[in-house]
Order: sequence, then C-alpha cells, then structure tokens
Amino acid sequence: MVRLGRRWRIAALSIIIAASTGSIPSQGHDGAIERTRFIGALPLDGELFHVQGLEVDGDRLWVTSVDRRAHRGYLHLFDRRTGRFVRRIELTDGARYPPGGISRQGSSLWIPVAEMRPNSSADLIELDANTLRERRRIRVADHLGCIAARDGELVAGNWDSRLLYVFDLNDLSRVRAVPNPSRTHYQDMKFVGDQLVASGSRTWLSGTVDWIDWPSLQIRDTLRAGAIGPVRPFGRGGPFTGEGMAVDGRDLFVLPEDGPSRVFHFRLTS
Repeated sequence: MVRLGRRWRIAALSIIIAASTGSIPSQGHDGAIERTRFIGALPLDGELFHVQGLEVDGDRLWVTSVDRRAHRGYLHLFDRRTGRFVRRIELTDGARYPPGGISRQGSSLWIPVAEMRPNSSADLIELDANTLRERRRIRVADHLGCIAARDGELVAGNWDSRLLYVFDLNDLSRVRAVPNPSRTHYQDMKFVGDQLVASGSRTWLSGTVDWIDWPSLQIRDTLRAGAIGPVRPFGRGGPFTGEGMAVDGRDLFVLPEDGPSRVFHFRLTS
C-alpha cells in the first residue's frame, strides 16, 4: 500500500476538486443558478474576510464577514452602484465574533453574532440601518447563523440551520424551534411577502435557494445552484448560494467569494 505524504495528498485533492468543478461556470455565466439570467458581477472595494451575509437597499449594500485568524467580526457598508467601500463597524463580543446572514426590516438591520461552534450562544443585534448604532440585543442559548426579519417577528437558523427559531418581538418569552424543511444548510434568509427565501449549501459544489411558505413551512420552489471555482479550502469560492444572498423584486444577489469579493447579480426568469 502506497502512503502519500501530506503535500501529495493536498495536491491530489486539488486535482479532484478541479476535475469536479470543470463543467461548473467559474465566472458567473448563465446557468450558475437555474432559471435565472446572469446580469453581471460587481467587485467590492475594501478589505473583506470570510463573507457571511448580504443585504441590499436602494444605493446601499451591507456585507458581514469574519476574520477567523484574529477572531473578529465586521459589518461592511458599500455603495451598491459602484462597489465603493463606505464604512465598517466591528461586531465582536468576546467569544461571540462570527456574524451571520443579515436581514433588513424597515429602518433596522438584524445581525446574529455567535460563538464559532454549535450548541453555544449568540446575540441577535438590531442596528439602525442609517447610523449603524445599536438599538437592541437579544441573547440566545444556541449558535445562530442567519436571520430573517419582518414586523414583530424574527426567524433564525442555528448551526447548519437544522432548527429555525421563531421569535415574537412583542413577547420574547415566546420562542419556538421548528425543524428546517430542507436539507440545505441555510446561510442567509429574508422575508419576501408571506414567504421565507433562504439560501445555502448542500455540498462544497452545490446549494439551493428555497421559497418557503410561512408559517406552514411548505417549500414552494427550489433553485439549484452550482459553484464558483476553485472552491475552498484551496480557493476563495464555493457554491453560489453558500454565503450571502439578497432579493430585490425579481433580482437575486449572491456573494460566494471570500475577499476580494464580487456580488453576482441574477434575474429570475420564472
């Protein structure tokens, strides 16, 4: 039996990954997310780390990222038209430093900031979307990595979104947990009308965007997505839906790459 050294094992795995991604669009071509049309990719200026969440509104674009080496988490603000960096604030709270998927509701931005391990703890932070000043902080006894907000209600997914926590903002003693109806590990989610739109990865090379009726949790539609390569851990990409996602009408925005990052813009065709 031949034993490969560590360097050779890494090289062999790199070849396998490259071969696996050979037929997958690497620059955001049509078909990267099914039943969508690729519009373009916007490079983001400024320093970004491992990206986590994305939200858009008017001329603004917010991104969360985590510097895993320094154990620091950040919210970044960019100009949505140009990708120009505008501002950054730190979200680190001791052991709670990775921010997750984010959601805007009215004039508020909601961001989960958790420990980097399952079955741990998190803060759900409400920021003023204009000033980025903190309005409220809710402590939760579990890792929460994504959040969707609407008037009076929050939905947040724990590690790999195995459970979805539902919070009544008018009575925080009323919290319930329901199973994720999908096998997708949701990373970012938003309320769009009476539906929850959630995206994430299933493997290193694939993911989905799901439209889920709320509160019945029936999945009404699923868009499968491939990957942008080369994928992690040797590259900076992964499944198009593996990290940040935002929805604006029929426009779908995804942020699959670690910094330097690009926002990929797709338009739903059906």
